[in-house]
Amino acid sequence: METIINKLSNVLGEAFKSCGYDAKYGKVTVSNRPDLCQFQCNGAMIGAKQFQKAPFVVANEVVNSLNKEIFEKVEVVNPGFINITLKDEFIVSFIKEMANDKDLGLIKIANGENVVIDYGGPNVAKPLHVGHLRSAIIGEAVKRLTSALGYNAIGDIHLGDWGLQMGLIITEYAESHPDCVYFNDKYTGEYPKLEITLDELNEIYPKASARSKVDEEYMARAQKATFDLQKGKPGYTAFWKEILKISVGDLKKSYEKLNVNFEYWYGESDSEKYIPDMLDKFIKDGFAYESEGALVIDVEKPEDKAPMPPVIVRKSNGSQIYATTDLATIVQRVQDFNPKMMLYFTDNRQGLHFEQVFRAARKTKIVSDDVVLEWNGFGTMNGKDGKPYKTRDGGVMKLQDLIDTVCSAALEKMQEAKTGLELSEEEKKETALKVGIAALKFGDLINFRAKDYIFDLDKFMSFEGKTGPYLLYTMVRLKSILRKAEEKDFKIGGIGLPKTDVERDLMLKLLTINESFVQAFNDKAPSVICESAYQIAALANRFYYENKILSEEDEVRRGNLLALSEYVLKVLKLHMDVLAIDVPERM
Repeated sequence: METIINKLSNVLGEAFKSCGYDAKYGKVTVSNRPDLCQFQCNGAMIGAKQFQKAPFVVANEVVNSLNKEIFEKVEVVNPGFINITLKDEFIVSFIKEMANDKDLGLIKIANGENVVIDYGGPNVAKPLHVGHLRSAIIGEAVKRLTSALGYNAIGDIHLGDWGLQMGLIITEYAESHPDCVYFNDKYTGEYPKLEITLDELNEIYPKASARSKVDEEYMARAQKATFDLQKGKPGYTAFWKEILKISVGDLKKSYEKLNVNFEYWYGESDSEKYIPDMLDKFIKDGFAYESEGALVIDVEKPEDKAPMPPVIVRKSNGSQIYATTDLATIVQRVQDFNPKMMLYFTDNRQGLHFEQVFRAARKTKIVSDDVVLEWNGFGTMNGKDGKPYKTRDGGVMKLQDLIDTVCSAALEKMQEAKTGLELSEEEKKETALKVGIAALKFGDLINFRAKDYIFDLDKFMSFEGKTGPYLLYTMVRLKSILRKAEEKDFKIGGIGLPKTDVERDLMLKLLTINESFVQAFNDKAPSVICESAYQIAALANRFYYENKILSEEDEVRRGNLLALSEYVLKVLKLHMDVLAIDVPERM
């Protein structure tokens, strides 16, 4: 099936064509004045210069040539807008077609092409903190959106497991445990399991990092340890694997609570085997040259208005940096996945880095020109003071602590609202977890990706307005209606003609879910999905209040209302699935 916008654009396009104009001017959009019309076409205005006629005249020609079968009203408004209102019969026939479609009317824009999505990006041996939230949930939502539109979406966490932080951890642990066999160059046996707790591990890096900033000799040792690890020193490699095992296990627990799932848990270390050949190729092909002992690639372009530094792909001491592993990762992804796109999600501060890396990738031909390389930056989560969110004592809050905070608040909110009274204590906790995570994620994702936002727990936890709990409550209410209808053995009929304005408005909103999903994908903006879900939910609540569905005595009418309720619930669930928000059965 086609989208409603495509259908109407084709009809208007044929009318333009029949009048001797280009069909492209028939493009239809949702009306920005719903009080006047449902859809509009501005083609007569856009093509005014080419037509050499007044837009009003052209618009009238087009409207007079239209087959009015599907239109309730089509009128020309000065200076040349075409306002469109559809017949209810056509609206319902289109909604029925969408409701009966296995994808609920969502049109695929791809045919299974691979898209690699790089998000998450935490460093190992460090606990996740609030700064890791946005990459995880924005990336997960875009990955699910990409999949919903027909691509084969591949999520890769791209762990920071190979840089200086590992050298610092090795140096610190070796100093405090000098007899540990991992650091004995003469040891030849099988390395034992590392006896270290997660809490102990999490304390090592901050201590080592702080010391490295004031102790040059210590920093030099850490840099040497990093180099030795990257060159495959056996003891360091065994120690690193143990650290990775402990750290990744903890990371997975936190991501699981956020309903974030990665197809691949690759790290920077996985790109190591591609680096030697890649650097040799850069040198052989004349792209890389030595500068002050380092190997660099120039990526500046004549049209640049600001200086563009060269990319360093090998430091003067022989070690690699982020640009090296990011380029090697592109090599790996091209070989493994042959992707149509590679999408990256990091905070806004990394824009220059990815511009350099992508330019180097294009220049050196490690990726073909038809593969999309796209970086998508995001803003920070701030406190009410407008500064990056902190704990009460001014420290960086662990992500797990934030999750615990919102889930506790959700439980309190449910108790205050006296919801979920029929649930067991265990069910209440499970529901509170879903409500809390929904509040946290929706409160973040409703904001446009690139902007900073204020974390306001009270606002996010509200059961009214643009919040996760409001969406969940709406869906749970619809579930309850359908469950009670089943208990009463009420039959769900087909979607019928709208009897009220809110029914019609709800149907019209459902007609345009394709446009919301495609816009969200084009902008890599889950906020568009959030807004679409909210608008549907708000109309669904009005629909619920204005129609006594279960007490409706007319069996046919009741069946129509139940059918629309069922489709609304499915569409809302489609939105929530993209946002990776779980919906409880009861609240």
